[in-house]
Amino acid sequence: MFTEKDITRFRSETAGVKNVVHLNNAGSSLPPDIVRQSVLDYLQEEMTYGGYEVHAKYFDEIEGVYDSIARLINAEASEIAVLENATVAWSAAFQAISFQTGDEIICCQADYSSNYLAYLHLQKRLDVKVRIAPNDQFDQVDVAALEGLINETTKLISIVHVPTNSGLVSPVEAVGKVARKHQMLYLLDACQSAGQVPLDVEQIGCDLLSATGRKYLRGPRGTGFLYVSNRIKDQLRPAAIDLHSAEWTATNEYRFRDDARKFENWESNFAGILGLKKAVDYTLETGIEDIWNRIQHLGALLRQKLSTLEKVTVHDVGEVKGGIVTFSVTGYHPDQVKNHLKEYGINISWLGTPNARLDMEARGLTELVRASVHYYNTEEELDQLVARLGLL
Repeated sequence: MFTEKDITRFRSETAGVKNVVHLNNAGSSLPPDIVRQSVLDYLQEEMTYGGYEVHAKYFDEIEGVYDSIARLINAEASEIAVLENATVAWSAAFQAISFQTGDEIICCQADYSSNYLAYLHLQKRLDVKVRIAPNDQFDQVDVAALEGLINETTKLISIVHVPTNSGLVSPVEAVGKVARKHQMLYLLDACQSAGQVPLDVEQIGCDLLSATGRKYLRGPRGTGFLYVSNRIKDQLRPAAIDLHSAEWTATNEYRFRDDARKFENWESNFAGILGLKKAVDYTLETGIEDIWNRIQHLGALLRQKLSTLEKVTVHDVGEVKGGIVTFSVTGYHPDQVKNHLKEYGINISWLGTPNARLDMEARGLTELVRASVHYYNTEEELDQLVARLGLL
């Protein structure tokens, strides 16, 4: 557990906290200074000495990102691909699966809009069925009911770890046991959980995992990664290909790389990748278990404080809750709430039905205010948020 001295140090290493009360970490966190400075320094050198030349200079350090990410999620470095963002990573995995007419996908009510749009897009080409696993009494995916949906045509189980709109942390390990039992391909979207929740791909039992750098990992925007288990890598055929992902072996022949980097392409934002490595290393040094404990503490505290306000209704669900706190304020549109708080230097966000249509419609919600805490936030910052909401 972090001490007050620890929190003071984290904040001293995060210049942004001097400017704002940042409670939009599920959107994009404030990076540690070492991340920010590494990106700025790299870009400065790149513009001064040339992109290829500076990449060569920092090649070994940049290559270390694969080992760092592998340590974070208990994987092998060969199972990691670094991509532009979580959506690109998730889509690269999804598009590489050899779907056939008649196949079925099992997803959850808390699925992200981008993921569900990909299912619908696939249906335009193939007669693929999407089955939505129902929720249990905690408004999280009912694992027993999910297992009951599996049949001989099931091709993929696709689950979101931490949804965008509810505070929920899905029971992904229980889903993994079902997937392994039935030898089902299991894709986990860890976009909101990487850097917030401890991730162990072996314990979770997923075959594929996608994540972003900008959210709880506190990395640069435009960075993300994909985990591809060695168990299933040869089953997947990437939709895109170039001389980085494959070797042109003869005039009419080529061979994909034998590792997860077959999902990458040659041109990359190396300043961002170096920043991502620094962010992952900072998370590892800080300690993901302590980070998770701190986030759960602040999330629960904020829900309790918000519940004391007459006009505020908290809408979070789940047996286990994380750092995303969603609520509504009677008489005010979420955008009005956001702008009101912005006047006092407090960053939050809001979302509507299109962001999580299945879950929003099932729970009778149209818009929500979202505050998302991180370990560098303080109890005093939560009090500021609640005090300013009390003025509405």
